[in-house]
Parts: sequence; C-alpha cells; structure tokens
Amino acid sequence: MTTQADSEAPVIPHPALWAVLYRSSTPFWEAVGRHELTLQRCSDCKTWRMPPRPMCPRCQSAESEWVPVSGRGTIHSWVTYPESPHPAFEAPYAVILVELDEGPRLVSNPVGIAPDELEIGMPVEVVFEDVSDDFALYKFQRAG
Repeated sequence: MTTQADSEAPVIPHPALWAVLYRSSTPFWEAVGRHELTLQRCSDCKTWRMPPRPMCPRCQSAESEWVPVSGRGTIHSWVTYPESPHPAFEAPYAVILVELDEGPRLVSNPVGIAPDELEIGMPVEVVFEDVSDDFALYKFQRAG
C-alpha cells in the first residue's frame, strides 16, 4: 500500500469551476489569471459587489463595471487550522480575511507569514500564485 509520504509531492486539487457555476465571477478569475486584482462595482450607485453577483444588493441595478483595485489592505480577521483540510495543504493552515484599502473584504491565504505572526490590522498586499498553466490564485503577503 502506498502512502502520501511514499509518493511524490501532493497534487493540489483543482478548485471548483467557479466561472461555470457562478458566471458573475468569470471576470474576477480571468483578471487573477493575468495577475491583476479587479472587483465588481455597481455602475449606478458605486457599491462594491463582493462576491460578484448579477444584481446590486443596494440599488438592485443589473449594471456593473470591473474596476482595478490596489491589492493593499489590512488583516481584518483570521483562523488557523491545526490540521490540514487536505494533504496538499501543509498544517497549520491559515485563512485570512483582508479588508482592502478600497473597502471590500476578500478571503485568502497568507504567504510568508507564520500563523502565530498574524495580527488584526497587519498591512498586507496581494501576490499571485500560478497553480497551473491555466489557473492562478491570489494570496496576501506582508506589505513592504
């Protein structure tokens, strides 16, 4: 019987095809693939729509635009999992909630920050990780 330790590096599972399941998020993930961070905003009332969706939660407009954002913000909250949710993720595994300078909040992972170093209010900036030839993830590192 082969164990995880006997095999080569674990394969990172391909995430759900969000663009197929939630067509409103396609432009977001396409931008991440280009190493850009853009967010959906209502064209009428300028409310950010995060997560992306077909209708504005504030004014019910169906009109929206995709706006580049700075990718800079602060850690609003975080959780550290002492055990990995999947063999591809090394424990302890941290998930952070980042409040961008523009206001919206994004859930992601820290890069280069140990879980015991995370602090509410810590300045961070976006970085991109190419998971495969056709898919990238956004993560956050300490702002420098």
